Amino acid sequence: MTTHESLAQIASEVSGCRGCALHKTRTNSVPGEGPENAEIMCIGEGPGFNEDQQGRPFVGQAGKFLGELLALAGLQREQVWIGNVVKCRPPNNRDPLPEELSACNLFLERQMAALAPKIIITLGRFSMGKFVPAAKISVVHGQMRKIGDRFVIPMFHPAAALHNPTYLPLIKADFARLPELLEVARKALDASAREELAKAAPSAPQLAEPKPLFEAQKDEAPKQMKLF
Repeated sequence: MTTHESLAQIASEVSGCRGCALHKTRTNSVPGEGPENAEIMCIGEGPGFNEDQQGRPFVGQAGKFLGELLALAGLQREQVWIGNVVKCRPPNNRDPLPEELSACNLFLERQMAALAPKIIITLGRFSMGKFVPAAKISVVHGQMRKIGDRFVIPMFHPAAALHNPTYLPLIKADFARLPELLEVARKALDASAREELAKAAPSAPQLAEPKPLFEAQKDEAPKQMKLF
């Protein structure tokens, strides 16, 4: 199954999901969107009002600000895959509940497996909690770490930065470093891939030393010819 087919199948399953109570109050599910070859995957927390109405992630004020943050890194929204840890809007934009996170987790895992991004950016504490559950975002934001076979960068949610101007310079500085961190991830993953290929390559068979066509006679006197 191609990446396109995998993502399309997941989106179809999300649209008909009844795995938790959020399906009762949604207008549209929001499976996520972006290019199939995206190197960067942004994972937010949950759809808001505008996202619920349109069925697309980050289309409100926070989404507009996310576009500005990506521009600081020299990126356009169309180059990045964007989704959330829950695919339906929690009522009144409340925090997602554990059973809601659990119901959507398999969808997200399958999306990550299909995309295989070089970097995952978590936006907010609930998406960060999936990868670094014991961390505080105020301490680890902007710090890239390798978790399993993925590079993860926790960042503040754009909405939090809009509501609290204290976070604005921090999240802008974190996104400005993204090109540098992406290059680090590329090189590390390329090196890891080469190492895996080297391990998987069959070793060349050891060939025996060829025997000489003629072996020299050592310490042997030449034989005398008989004359008749």
